[in-house]
Amino acid sequence: MTAIDSAAATSVARQTAASPAAASPASAIAHPPETLEGWYALHQIFSIDDGTEADARVDSTRLPAAPNGGWSALARLIGSRSQVMAIHFRPTLDEIGVAQKEFAGSPVTAGMRLEYSFLSVTEAGLYHLTAQLAREAIARGGKVGDAAYTKELNERAAGERESPHVRRRLYPTIPDGMRYVCFYPMNKRRDAGQNWYTLSLDERSRLMQAHGATGRRYAGRVVQVISGAIGFDAWEWGVTLFAKDPLDFKKLVTDMRFDEVSAKYAEFGDFYVGKLTDGDRNVETK
Repeated sequence: MTAIDSAAATSVARQTAASPAAASPASAIAHPPETLEGWYALHQIFSIDDGTEADARVDSTRLPAAPNGGWSALARLIGSRSQVMAIHFRPTLDEIGVAQKEFAGSPVTAGMRLEYSFLSVTEAGLYHLTAQLAREAIARGGKVGDAAYTKELNERAAGERESPHVRRRLYPTIPDGMRYVCFYPMNKRRDAGQNWYTLSLDERSRLMQAHGATGRRYAGRVVQVISGAIGFDAWEWGVTLFAKDPLDFKKLVTDMRFDEVSAKYAEFGDFYVGKLTDGDRNVETK
C-alpha cells in the first residue's frame, strides 16, 4: 500500500468526475476515518503438550467472571495444528494484562504451549460520518480538525456511541446459541496501485458501505466483532465471528471477498475455527 499508479489514478479520476461528493476538495486528501473504541481484546492460540490430562481440563474449566466488565472464553479449535483458543475482552489494556497473567497461571494452561497471540481493541469505523464532516468543513472554508469540525464530530460521535448497534460492536457478548467461532487477522494493502491509505475518504466510505451491506445480509446467522490492531500488532485488524452453523463462516467470507474493497485491498492471515466450551457460561458482561 504505497503510491497509486497511473492506471489506478485514471480510475480514481473517472470516479471523481462521476460523483459530486468525490469531486469536493476534501476527497482529494487521504484523511483517516474517525473511530470509536470499546473493550480491549486478546486472542491466544495454544497447543496441548501433555495429551489427555490437559485436554480434559479444557472442557471442565469454568473461567472466572471479569470484575469490571468483559469476559473470557475458551474454544476447542478444529482443523488447526493448535488445539485451543482463549478469547479475552476487558475495558482497559491493564485489565487485559491481568487477565493474561491470571490465565497463564491457571491450572488449565498446564501442559499447554502458547503458539500465537493477537492484541487489539474493538472498533467502529466512522467512515461515512468523517467523510461528511470533511466535505462540510471544506464547503464552509474550514478544514478537517478545526474547532467547528471537532465540535460537530464530538457531538455526532457521542450519539453514535450510544446507539444499540454500535454498543453491540464495541462491547460484544457471546450470542445465544452461537457456539461456533472463527478468528482471523487482516490488513488493507499498501502496494503500488493498490494502496488503501492513499484513497480519498469519500472513496473508502463508499467501499466500506458496500462491504457492510454484504455483512448485513447475514444478520441473525453470523455476529461479527471487528477489533483494531494498528499500533498493537503487525496485522491491522482482527475479525471474530460467531455462528450456529459453521458453514455460514464460509458463505460470509466468500461473499465479502467478492466485494470491491476485499477483492482489491484485503489481505488475510491464518483462520482459526472451533467451538466454544462451557467455560463462558458464567461470564459477566457490560
